[in-house]
Amino acid sequence: MPDFVERFAADLTEAGMPRMSARVFACLLAEDSGQLSSAELAERLRASPAAISGAVRYLSQIHMVGREREPGSRRERYRVRADIWYEAFTGRDKELSRWESTLKSGVDVLGPETEAGRRLAETADFFEFMQSELATLMDRWRARRAGS
Repeated sequence: MPDFVERFAADLTEAGMPRMSARVFACLLAEDSGQLSSAELAERLRASPAAISGAVRYLSQIHMVGREREPGSRRERYRVRADIWYEAFTGRDKELSRWESTLKSGVDVLGPETEAGRRLAETADFFEFMQSELATLMDRWRARRAGS
């Protein structure tokens, strides 16, 4: 399992995720229960509690990991969210919409007849297309999961 965790973490890091966050996420993903405590993560990844804390904070902010209290304890466990990839991609919908709006306002500022304005308009059009296709794709995914 350590080889897989490090390999997948390297893939996530290459895609832009901070290294320790990628390692924590990959470790949780590869765990049968999908959850570990901070101490367990630190031991498995040979990392400091501070590094684990920062990684979990980042992963929580981007909604990839949830925190849960152990019953009758102050200790927290970190869990990979159910249907994480679906949630991650549907969360992009808001970003795409915001980017599209900002780009369209940039076209208004720069003018649609300028090279920069045309470039911004094309990018806004691309995000609008992606947003509509993403909704269809997510519907297909839900149908596929329901059929499983």
